[in-house]
Amino acid sequence: MKNDLSRREFLQRTAGATGAFAASHRIFLQPEHIPLPLESTPPSERVRFGIIGIGMQGSGLLTNAIQLPGVECVAAADLWDGRHELAQEIVGSKIPTTRRYKELLDNKEIDCIVAAVPDHWHKQVVVDAVNAGKDIYCEKPMSHSAADGVAMVAAAKKTGRIVQIGSQRVSSVICAKAKELLANGIIGTITLVEGTYGRNDPTGAWEYPPPPGLSPSNFDWDTWQGEATKRPWDPDMSPKYFARWRCWKEYGTGLAGDLLVHLVSGMNFMLGWNDPPRRALALGNILRFKDGRNMPDVHATLFDYGEDRPPVYLRLNLGCDTPETYRFQGSHGILEVTEFNITYFPQSGVDEGPSYYTYGFPREMREAYFKKWHEEHDPKPGKEPVTEGYNFHGASWDEEKPHLWKYFQAVKSRQPVVEDAVFGNNAALACHMANESYFRKAAVTWDAATSTIKS
Repeated sequence: MKNDLSRREFLQRTAGATGAFAASHRIFLQPEHIPLPLESTPPSERVRFGIIGIGMQGSGLLTNAIQLPGVECVAAADLWDGRHELAQEIVGSKIPTTRRYKELLDNKEIDCIVAAVPDHWHKQVVVDAVNAGKDIYCEKPMSHSAADGVAMVAAAKKTGRIVQIGSQRVSSVICAKAKELLANGIIGTITLVEGTYGRNDPTGAWEYPPPPGLSPSNFDWDTWQGEATKRPWDPDMSPKYFARWRCWKEYGTGLAGDLLVHLVSGMNFMLGWNDPPRRALALGNILRFKDGRNMPDVHATLFDYGEDRPPVYLRLNLGCDTPETYRFQGSHGILEVTEFNITYFPQSGVDEGPSYYTYGFPREMREAYFKKWHEEHDPKPGKEPVTEGYNFHGASWDEEKPHLWKYFQAVKSRQPVVEDAVFGNNAALACHMANESYFRKAAVTWDAATSTIKS
């Protein structure tokens, strides 16, 4: 007789040891307590910061930071005059503004800095800030290149200043709970880590509208380029470079620096890792947004973090919308982590019925095996185990206030932060390795002895 039972059907017919699966329990996570802005703070305990870069990200950081109790912004710097106006709209018309960020570093009334500048300016701003005795919050990714990151770590260690990188996952209640669950072995032996994130619109692919009227009269184009390029002002292309800098490797780090760094930072935090990958192999292409960019719009990377650690597969796509999701897979099930939720899908990791391999046995032998298996494994009636799943719900891991609050508290207490220069650099190195593998069309390794990425 033809055996057309599927594996699933066979297990359903023969299993006796498996208990019922209970519905998942939903548990709400309480956010970290941040005092209300109205709670008064003595002037001597206030943190006074200056902000460098008031663009899309910087304006959000500024808006959130000044809503925190005991925190005030006293100066703003940007190379486009339009953002001077924006800073005054957010903070108040009396806030001084400048194109020269070093004026903020020389200001003795400023305790620390918040910086949200293009990637190619991260190293210089951070090194200048810590050398001037200022703590600094720098947007992700920490660096524009592996060499930049090495220099930034060295400067932070030499000066002893606080450097916090801006990947908010590290301060999220969602990621903190996932870290606890993973550390307690909820999924057993971790065998694979997957992460994915996709967008499907031009804005998501950084095709931002350049500011109307941007010109050398209101924008310092030459300084903005830094050491990256020496292009003369081009009324057609220069405004696009300014607004869409993530599209070009000269100024940005593409999908790796914009999105992959979030996946890596969150993963490292949840798994308790703080080192760069040993190897990376990436594939990608420019498939949808053929707008002159030189960074891929689809980018998938395999990472090797060393022996006894699971392989990591992270994929990004600007041509199809998918929610940002982690799936930690292990011998006891799957822990899925998303922006607002953690869901545990349990698995026993043991045979839940007689082996379907025995369908290759003669009938008498097979039935004897079935009888013995059930005698040894079936629970007594009423004693069947119940497998429970869990669902945790909390505030978005994109919330900026908890991450900013930890930074400003560290500035006051002088206690170390989690996402310091070392942590930020290790996450950024994964991104640089993904980009290098893409451009070299080969696997790459991190050579710690020489602090370089090698093919």
